[in-house]
Amino acid sequence: MIRKIAIPLLTAVAISGCVTQKQYDRDMGAERQLNQQLSAEVQADRVKITQLNDRLRVTMEDELLFSEGGWEIHSNGKSVLDKIVPALQKTTDRRVEVEGYTDNVPIGAHLQHRFPSNWELSASRAAEVVKYLQKKGVDPSRLTAAGHGEYQPVASNATPVGRQQNRRTDIDLVPILKQ
Repeated sequence: MIRKIAIPLLTAVAISGCVTQKQYDRDMGAERQLNQQLSAEVQADRVKITQLNDRLRVTMEDELLFSEGGWEIHSNGKSVLDKIVPALQKTTDRRVEVEGYTDNVPIGAHLQHRFPSNWELSASRAAEVVKYLQKKGVDPSRLTAAGHGEYQPVASNATPVGRQQNRRTDIDLVPILKQ
């Protein structure tokens, strides 16, 4: 579905002059590579790859990377991240912005000493992903970590399904602005 929307949208943007044909081709190449590397996760609807104007976004369910309430990347999460490292290394003209998000359920008592709120938990998760990507050879000068906590939901926190959608990690490839 996203692919059906993304290609016509990218074509329209490229034709309208918002991005160059070269940029469009490069973005499509990165998107293709990520789709191939993450095909099992995309098919299982655990990962979404989206082209948004000037950025390419990879959205992953938090369970794909972290244990419930956890901040350390589990072994399956490391395997998923290993799949995208080659694409992140190749796109040297892009910053890699890792953003963590949570639902609005308060931090459990057993973790409140470490994370007073969801904001700290989401930031810690993003930082763990950044550290892992650096360890795997992604240039640290292009890496950024940010936590948004519960403050940018994509679904209602009133239902379990909505809360699950809100617990996510985005990895955005964003053009490096030349000064």
